[in-house]
Amino acid sequence: MLGVLVCWSGFLLSGRLSTRQAFTAGDMAALRFTGSLLAGLAVVAWRGWPRLSLVRGAALAFCAGFGYALPVYAGFAYAPTAHAGVMLIGTLPFVTTALAVVFLGERWSRQRVLSLLVVALGIALLAGATLGEHPGAWRGDLLFLLAGVFWSVYTLLVRRWRVPALTAVLSVSLLPAPVFLPLWYFALPSNLPAIGWGPVLWQFAYQGVIAAVMASFLYTRAVNALGAATATTITAFVPALAAIAAWPLLGEALEPGGMAGVALVSAGIILGVLGPWGRRRAAGTQGEE
Repeated sequence: MLGVLVCWSGFLLSGRLSTRQAFTAGDMAALRFTGSLLAGLAVVAWRGWPRLSLVRGAALAFCAGFGYALPVYAGFAYAPTAHAGVMLIGTLPFVTTALAVVFLGERWSRQRVLSLLVVALGIALLAGATLGEHPGAWRGDLLFLLAGVFWSVYTLLVRRWRVPALTAVLSVSLLPAPVFLPLWYFALPSNLPAIGWGPVLWQFAYQGVIAAVMASFLYTRAVNALGAATATTITAFVPALAAIAAWPLLGEALEPGGMAGVALVSAGIILGVLGPWGRRRAAGTQGEE
């Protein structure tokens, strides 16, 4: 649990830092997919190839690879770290639950609706507090939300198909690179040759190994152990952690209204987890294992 929080908070900070280091979204995705491919091949040499059909593996790789990474890295160019934490991580439990309602027939309780309203109020406060400093942030917010939808689909597919954590992570690690790297090299803009080796190696290691492999493995294990709805709630403190850390590390100070918005988002998620809906869901999930 703690490992996921640390890895995801660091992912937001490192991703936002990339825009100041002149990386393009394609550069970041290329580093992520290359790093995860090499890490995945090392695991394959140790444990063997993942036992999952090509169709299911491709679906997981598309959602957690292309559908998640490309919008996220593009969004960092428009919106600050606090927005990424709220729109990408903060809305994740509700996007996951909404998709579960549509595709799995699950139902929302009054407690869940109330927690969603608290989160919506927090998002409104954050947007209002940072509108002047980041007038185009709405573009990044939409991209973060799109990435969150793809991650939620990945979460539900892993749970529905009961894919072991290592198998899921290997599928996401091995498949995107052979498809994306030729496209990036021949067709997409890149600033990679002009960037120093230090930033390149840092983003390669963090995005490709820590964020793409380590964090995904820990998160997917939580999904299999606790259920999709409960697992997504472990991210409740990520928006606040990332926003607080971005202040001294990236100079992205938040006004009191912005901090209140981030705090409300975390409180809304916790409200949804600690309410009767969260307890019943967790109990039902444990009974399935």
